[in-house]
Amino acid sequence: MAKFRSIAPDIFQWTDTCNVYVLRDGDAALLIDLGDGSVLDHLSEIGVKRVEWVLFTHHHREQCQGGAKLAGKGIKVATSLIEKPLFENPTAFRKMRPTLSDQYTVYGASYVRPPVDPIQVDKTFTKMDDFTWRGQEIWVIETQGNSPGHTAYLLRRGDEWLAFTGDLMVDGAKMHTWFDTEWDYGFAKGLYELGKSAAQIAGYKPALLMPSHGPVVREPRKQLAEYVRKLRHLGDFYVRGYDIQKFDGCDQDNVSQPTKVPHVWQVTPHLFKFRGPNYWVNFAILLADNGRALIVDCGLFNIEFLDTALARMQERMGLKQIDAVFVTHMHGDHAMDANHIRKKYGAQLWTMEGVVDTFERPWDFDLAALLPFYQDKGKEFGALKFDRVFRNGDVINWEGLSLCCDWMPGQTIYHACLQGEIDGKRVAFTGDNIFASTVDPKQGGNEAVVARNGGTLEEGYLYAANYLHGIAPDLLIGGHCWVLENPRELVARFRDRMIALRAAFQALSVDTDYRYMFDPYWIRVAPYRVVVKAGEQATAKLLVRNYHTTNQRHQIAFQVPPGIEVSPSTIEGVVGPEGSVAVEIVIKAAKSAADGLRIVAMDITRDGARLGQLFDFVVHVGDVPIATNTGLPSTGEKPTKY
Repeated sequence: MAKFRSIAPDIFQWTDTCNVYVLRDGDAALLIDLGDGSVLDHLSEIGVKRVEWVLFTHHHREQCQGGAKLAGKGIKVATSLIEKPLFENPTAFRKMRPTLSDQYTVYGASYVRPPVDPIQVDKTFTKMDDFTWRGQEIWVIETQGNSPGHTAYLLRRGDEWLAFTGDLMVDGAKMHTWFDTEWDYGFAKGLYELGKSAAQIAGYKPALLMPSHGPVVREPRKQLAEYVRKLRHLGDFYVRGYDIQKFDGCDQDNVSQPTKVPHVWQVTPHLFKFRGPNYWVNFAILLADNGRALIVDCGLFNIEFLDTALARMQERMGLKQIDAVFVTHMHGDHAMDANHIRKKYGAQLWTMEGVVDTFERPWDFDLAALLPFYQDKGKEFGALKFDRVFRNGDVINWEGLSLCCDWMPGQTIYHACLQGEIDGKRVAFTGDNIFASTVDPKQGGNEAVVARNGGTLEEGYLYAANYLHGIAPDLLIGGHCWVLENPRELVARFRDRMIALRAAFQALSVDTDYRYMFDPYWIRVAPYRVVVKAGEQATAKLLVRNYHTTNQRHQIAFQVPPGIEVSPSTIEGVVGPEGSVAVEIVIKAAKSAADGLRIVAMDITRDGARLGQLFDFVVHVGDVPIATNTGLPSTGEKPTKY
């Protein structure tokens, strides 16, 4: 049973989906955040008869999922100017057809978590505003990092500052969630903002720091300094482990040689690629003695340039037929031009089972950089169908070569590696998993670490590093024109760096396993985008992961907007150690439901701890021009039912 805790004179804490702080003046109150709104039903216990204001630190649903309870009570709402649209127009930040450049997304995958239903905002704050309530002056401090317009409220009491800091930091110099701070494609903008915000609040030397989750911080200045140190340390390993945007072109390819065809370079007698200044296409081609060819990845080309180069290969190098294009992983830039090769040259399209769904059913996923999201690059892409799909460990016998198709997660869980002996060398086509100088000991090899690519480090770069160590290749053919010769020492540095990165995340994690703060998909619905007509129903599956080594109990309640019903409305069950489960759900649209998009949130209780509406999926009532399917993606997961 929740109850109020007295924090300071006339300041109380109530905890449900977050900590709600009550500033009391006589029988009136001002609230910092709202949680699920249950605080409103208990204020009489501390002598409060009316609430005049709710000041939100940020928009995340755990802070505001009780917003509907404010209706008709005359309570005013304030938040930052930046986050006002997230409160008032939440569905504007969910799309059935995302693009790379959508606001508040990592290449189309949203990192904001707005409420299910709109909340009207009466007042907005800018980053150096102040607000007076009943003679108490509150300073408004922009503390970006956990969300784009995150705000701290500082109240002066005598000579001391009391700081209401939302999800800036949790007690123990910990982080509430990582996935809310990942604002870009591994360039750490959110991380840097979070560190600067923590240092800013430390400058006030607050006597108390009152976070949205966990206990009140009693020695905040010391902890904030430790927090900044941890964030800096994380940044040392998080940002790409090579000279991104500096001298990367110096290390990109020091192996290949020019051929008779301009810009087509030879890596081994039968293996070719493109090379040019600041040229980062995805393409490698195996050319057999009889003129047949196999392409690995094909994307980011000017089509006329590609066709010209292939025509010259036909004229000067004996190219006669392109048998197939093998796509290594889910990102659209590795397959943007694959369909062109199929249509013009008669090639088949190949990939592996853990990758295929992200192309054939892309809108089912809430992931970064999927093929249709590239429509803002001047082209329109839809689903891409494959002619042949390989299982993990399948061997492709092609023109005297035996190439093994292995699951090799790294930058994303939806990633394959094609590897085998070519011209006397063990060659691995590694997609976007490792780029760096093989001879510079300062370079650790990882490409962008992006949670919204799917996959934690254990199912990502750590796996890739161990896999590459195991097969011991002589030559790595990476995406974006990279060729890496004799990579053994680089692979060792890569593995060490990823072990250090995992430790840095764990040092910031409240949970004993960092993956709960890292992974935005440990509970999710597949498909993420559900289409249903008014008066009809569709099915989907709820997927739950347990990262702990003991049984874990969950209760998941669906918060639905008007006109939508999910059944069962609440799901309870136990997931076994390091296991996963899937439960079928039915989504119904009322006959009166108007066409359009809605957000459905999942209110999560894990092992008795109420976490709130962490995750969501979207429902579109009516027809939309996308192909959606139900069921589980082919990611290798083998769930059982509760």
